Amino acid sequence: MQSKVNFSKYNNDWHKAKIGASRIKQILWYYINIIVFNSAWLPASGYKVRLLKLFGASVGKKSIIKPYVNIKYPWKLKIGDHCWIGENVWIDNLSHIYIGNNVCISQGAMLLTGNHDYTKESFDLIVGEITLEDGVWIGAQAVVCPGVVCASHSILTVKSVATKNMDAYMIYQGNPASAVKQRKLMEKGS
Repeated sequence: MQSKVNFSKYNNDWHKAKIGASRIKQILWYYINIIVFNSAWLPASGYKVRLLKLFGASVGKKSIIKPYVNIKYPWKLKIGDHCWIGENVWIDNLSHIYIGNNVCISQGAMLLTGNHDYTKESFDLIVGEITLEDGVWIGAQAVVCPGVVCASHSILTVKSVATKNMDAYMIYQGNPASAVKQRKLMEKGS
């Protein structure tokens, strides 16, 4: 027989201590995220990049951010050069997310840095950084879980879930994702 959970013991203290921004900055970002990022109201990527930088993100040159992107905390986000963040991507970065150069995050993908300890009655929040190294491709509607490193040029296929680190130049598929084959890149002009 299951026992009832006392939700009054829920522990959310981590959240108060580690957001990393003033309450005013959080509120301003909340509305800018709704109006500009998580909408089609301002489709121009250049303005979005400037706003991200204004709120503390690091964004490299020639990176593109499409409409309907949801970003939790830009001050915990680093994006390299020549990256593509597709429509409906959700960057739920309670912890830091590092995105290398030439990374593609396809439509509807989710980078999820937080989870909960379901074994504790207090349901404590657990967070872990995510790193997408150079050349990584996260497929449409795929999920990268807390603490995962997607090594150089690895691929997470459509609707797959990365719960563990991904090796360089490997293609991962499934839930939980497992390596299915090696990624082979052609040289320019081939």
